[in-house]
Amino acid sequence: MHDSLPDSDAVLAQFNRLIQELLRGSMNRNTFRPWEVELLLDIEACNLRDSSRRETLRRYQRAVQRHMEKGARLPLKLSEYLAAVKAKKAAPKDSGDV
Repeated sequence: MHDSLPDSDAVLAQFNRLIQELLRGSMNRNTFRPWEVELLLDIEACNLRDSSRRETLRRYQRAVQRHMEKGARLPLKLSEYLAAVKAKKAAPKDSGDV
């Protein structure tokens, strides 16, 4: 096993696979990379409501794709994404940063 991280394209592909498995509701594997385990634990800790889980995960997936396109090596956690969304909603409307 290599200590170095794979390139961001490989990580993004693996992330998309993980999210698709979550959206389908079935994991067809039993081996995960350490960063995938961290994301799964974080997603579980966020206690998403069943009614909004699918849409939240889809929005999170799109945010991670943008995050990775900007050069990130690993996906941001769901908790980080939710905190950013909450902060953006709480920001004053007249702010020029959109």
